Amino acid sequence: MVEYKNILFCTDFSEDANIAFFHALDLAKRYNAKLHILHVPHSPYRYMRHVVDEHVPEKSGSGEAFYDKGIEERAMKALKEAYEEKLDGFQDVVYVVRQGAPDIEIIRYAKHNDIDVIVMGAMGKSERDRIEHGSTVAGVSKYAHCHVIAIKNPERQFTLPGIKD
Repeated sequence: MVEYKNILFCTDFSEDANIAFFHALDLAKRYNAKLHILHVPHSPYRYMRHVVDEHVPEKSGSGEAFYDKGIEERAMKALKEAYEEKLDGFQDVVYVVRQGAPDIEIIRYAKHNDIDVIVMGAMGKSERDRIEHGSTVAGVSKYAHCHVIAIKNPERQFTLPGIKD
């Protein structure tokens, strides 16, 4: 029997993530589980860290030049504004903001917080980021210790090249 005690909903505030939120909330209500709402803000630091760490002298602060000290406060405010009202009275919620590479931070948080299932949108906010840096969903699905549910926007239609309806 499946039993979820801790459900992690990951958001980049995309349309898919907003649809996935209601799936995560439904699971949390059904299983009387804690809902963790996690956001990893877009930051040049998350993609530039390896480049900066290798090429900038240590005494210059290395990758810290890309670290935005106020980003966590702004992201936390955005999380609460986006999801508090949608909780429909559900109160067993934790809001979390982490900085870094989204897939790594999601996996790290899930492991350290005994997450049973991760729920996220199938496609993030920026298709360009996905193409340039790889899919966060793919990375999380491949390396997470728990189940991962990727929720697709039902209104988006995809066709595979060479396959006709």
